[in-house]
Amino acid sequence: MTGATGFVGSAVARRLLAAGHVVRVLVRPTGDRRNLDGLVVETAEGDLTDPASLRRACGDCDGVFHVAADYRLWTRDPDAMFRANVDGSLDVVRAAAEAGARRVVYTSSVATLGVPAGGGSGDEDTPVAFADMIGPYKQSKFRAEEAVMRLVAEEGAPVVIVNPSTPVGPRDVKPTPTGRMIVEAAAGRMPAYVDTGLNIVHVDDVAEGHLLAFDKGTIGERYVLGGENMTLGDILAEIAAIVGRPPPRVRLPHGLVMPIAYVAEAWTRLSGGDEPFATADGVRMAKKKMFFSSAKAARALGYRWRPARQALVDAVAWFRDNGFLS
Repeated sequence: MTGATGFVGSAVARRLLAAGHVVRVLVRPTGDRRNLDGLVVETAEGDLTDPASLRRACGDCDGVFHVAADYRLWTRDPDAMFRANVDGSLDVVRAAAEAGARRVVYTSSVATLGVPAGGGSGDEDTPVAFADMIGPYKQSKFRAEEAVMRLVAEEGAPVVIVNPSTPVGPRDVKPTPTGRMIVEAAAGRMPAYVDTGLNIVHVDDVAEGHLLAFDKGTIGERYVLGGENMTLGDILAEIAAIVGRPPPRVRLPHGLVMPIAYVAEAWTRLSGGDEPFATADGVRMAKKKMFFSSAKAARALGYRWRPARQALVDAVAWFRDNGFLS
């Protein structure tokens, strides 16, 4: 599998091991391997931009889980993100097919799915186009999913696609953009918020969904692996209740936040920082509530999810135990 050192990938690796599978993981030579601590896995060094390393890693594998992706809401080099997310995905699927893998589970994202114009929850069949994709991350994941589906149609690649929503929980070592939001909220550093919404799911439920997709999914189909739809205000209020703080009361209009995001991006470029605390693409995305339904996965795979509060409780506890929160 790819991405085992990451947030979702490490949860998938742990679930595979618990199910009795022998697991080989692709790791970059200089990558952060903290999420592999204590796991009995075989490591194969390589990179998504090195097709030869992917072929070596996939050799003799019965199945391949491609979980790795360049997941950032802001990047100095969009072309590099496209190379990793689009070209890298194609190379992984081709390497898996060449190795004779009977099934490939490709981890996409709900970022590639449509959201109903009048509100409500999107699903695998909600109409959407590339023009609806905001920012290089969404655009690259959309193109990657298109390209993988072409391999299924034209070359018979044995791929099942899963589309996780917004995973939260333990071992978010980076942390992800959502993880950073949880840390800031738990620390009392989010006095205000914008009107948006997310579908919150425990990362371990997403991991279980990956195995269900491998065992029960139909080749060429995709399945939303989500949980509970919540407004951002409700998410922040839940986090505040978990840590015993008052919830934020001020709801900011998107138009007021956008100039702040532009300033944050400009400062990051000038200062050489990794990622701004607010991005213009993030503000644009926040104008839509990213609500989704996992009914198809529940019906076809037997997928289930726990309450969003439990996911947030586990996330806050992990961040506290690992020094992100005092």
